[in-house]
Amino acid sequence: MGLRKRWTSRVLLIDGYERLLLFCGRDPRRDGARWWFTVGGGVEDGEDYVRAALREVREETALSLSADRLGPVVWTRNTLFGVDGQGFDQYEEYRVARVTAAEVAAMRVETDEARYGHRWWTVDELAATRETVWPKGMGDLLPPLLGWQEPGPRPPLHLGDFDVDKDNEGGAGPGSCQSPHRPVQVSRRSAPGSGSA
Repeated sequence: MGLRKRWTSRVLLIDGYERLLLFCGRDPRRDGARWWFTVGGGVEDGEDYVRAALREVREETALSLSADRLGPVVWTRNTLFGVDGQGFDQYEEYRVARVTAAEVAAMRVETDEARYGHRWWTVDELAATRETVWPKGMGDLLPPLLGWQEPGPRPPLHLGDFDVDKDNEGGAGPGSCQSPHRPVQVSRRSAPGSGSA
């Protein structure tokens, strides 16, 4: 299987309850293979990473954010993976964007990327889940970002170089992407019920 090089811009979309929006993906060629991942996708010709991030947010959630709503790059990651018979060599940049309750209510998630489900996750749920979430260790990675009110210039954290299939980062997690999780008590604030928004 040949590898296709991709450059991607990903967005950690955080709501007022400090929950992260994730989509569920599956590999139609591998029974049971499923994972959760952030908003975002490939950088197209003529785009930079910021424009790609804003376009992906608009396409995947129907929200039109301005560039000043995106924070600086907080994480980078290199990953090799295969899906639907195609191999990818992918570089990823992650930025944070916070959204208001009104924006969450106005979201329309009806894209191919979210065909298997989407939901808002609390940090506690991310830390406790047995399902596969990309990037790995999200329950530990996310809390430091939530405390940044005005992030100053900081170097992005490189999460590492992964071969997803060999590192067992993209394997079949238990449960169904569309099944609601048992709610976990939120330690910082009370959040509304989890599940697809």
